[in-house]
Amino acid sequence: MNNTSQRITEKMTNYRWTICAMLFFATTVNYLDRQVLSLTWDEFIKPEFHWDESHYGTITSVFSMVYAICMLFAGRFIDWMGTKKGYLWAIGVWSFGACLHAGCGIATEYYVGMHSAAELIGATGDVVVVLATVSMYFFLAARCILALGEAGNFPAAIKVTAEYFPKKDRAYATSIFNAGASIGALIAPITIPLLAKFWGWEMAFIVIGVLGFVWMGAWVFLYTTPDKSKYVNKAELAYIEQDKEALEESDDVEELEENKIGFLQCFTFKQTWAFAVGKFMTDGVWWFFLFWTPSYLNTQFNIKTSDPLGMGLMFTLYAITMLSIYGGKLPTIFINRQGLNPYAARMKAMLIFAFFPLLVLLAQPLGTISPWFPIILIGIGCAAHQSWSANIFSSVGDMFPKSAIATVTGIGGMAGGVSCMILQFVAGNLFVYADETQMTFMGFVGKPAGYFIIFCVCSVSYLIGWVIMKMLVPRYKVIVLD
Repeated sequence: MNNTSQRITEKMTNYRWTICAMLFFATTVNYLDRQVLSLTWDEFIKPEFHWDESHYGTITSVFSMVYAICMLFAGRFIDWMGTKKGYLWAIGVWSFGACLHAGCGIATEYYVGMHSAAELIGATGDVVVVLATVSMYFFLAARCILALGEAGNFPAAIKVTAEYFPKKDRAYATSIFNAGASIGALIAPITIPLLAKFWGWEMAFIVIGVLGFVWMGAWVFLYTTPDKSKYVNKAELAYIEQDKEALEESDDVEELEENKIGFLQCFTFKQTWAFAVGKFMTDGVWWFFLFWTPSYLNTQFNIKTSDPLGMGLMFTLYAITMLSIYGGKLPTIFINRQGLNPYAARMKAMLIFAFFPLLVLLAQPLGTISPWFPIILIGIGCAAHQSWSANIFSSVGDMFPKSAIATVTGIGGMAGGVSCMILQFVAGNLFVYADETQMTFMGFVGKPAGYFIIFCVCSVSYLIGWVIMKMLVPRYKVIVLD
């Protein structure tokens, strides 16, 4: 009786939002580390190592492939290790990998027997081929280590969200920490090109990479599970665990005899495949814009990322993307006002978000008027993606027990990584082919024609993904363990 009374009268703490802030900062660092290469390769690294789009496309596609493979096991690793230790391992590895990029230039100089960037830039003949190939492999090695660590970020973050938030708040919490991706991409164009311009591209990798080690120090002291945290009182713990009381046997519950879902067993559920398909159809779109927009501006408009206009355009793009923070709130509105279950509310919200990327179809035609038009339209598409992403991530927590959330998230992340690998590889080679053959498409010639083709693919991916997801899981079906 005393506990009940205390629960009613005690003012609820809000420590869950502190944890959400930590997830936000981790995701920000994650995307800063990921963005350094895309913002430096075209202007700074490309001339030094004599790359073309195929070299960069190979690096980003291999990164995506390794990321995809690691995601398959990262979720299982987080479930096994626990969120505290697992997250520390993940960010430690990716921060080391980020810093390691800075040594690629030194390693290349040593391999080819040169002693400065000026010598590399001035190379001619067969040496150019050797430089481009060797440097690409060094960057691939660093990129693989980065991918290994970064694969753990979202499985860990989604599992922490499930630990600290009830189902009705998870999409909103996810949209907040997922906004770290947009903030990271927002900060990147106004910091990384300047670091590269004044202190060298190597220093850009080092400075951004060190931020992860700073985060690790804070995580050690701030995180424990809510039931063990001294910062979470009984009122907040009751709020966090409210779903336990609401869970009852019904047609919407699918029970298992085992106490834990095995790794291979996850693939027997349509819920897993629905999540994986949704990620496969859409993750590659986000990563394409993340990796290629700086090069797109330079290729089509001759605008460099270190130019004030280039920084302004990139900043604007990701400022628009920040609108996605409200995307996670939409399902909560549907739940409260229309009485929908979490899955139905998320699918309704995701359908709305799936229509916005269609605006990207107008990016190239309107780009003939001003570069601001494609940037604004791509920004709207990216905002829709992040809103979609917050909800599709939360759908895992809606339907799977906490012990399997990171594993299923990792499986979906693998599917997203595979789609990114395919799109990156195709895009890099398509742009080179389009330039060499002066390919035409819808009135555009050369690389702009190649970009238009990729934009068309990106614009319809979300609607296709939503339809397949709905076919696989037409109604809410929760999986619980005995």
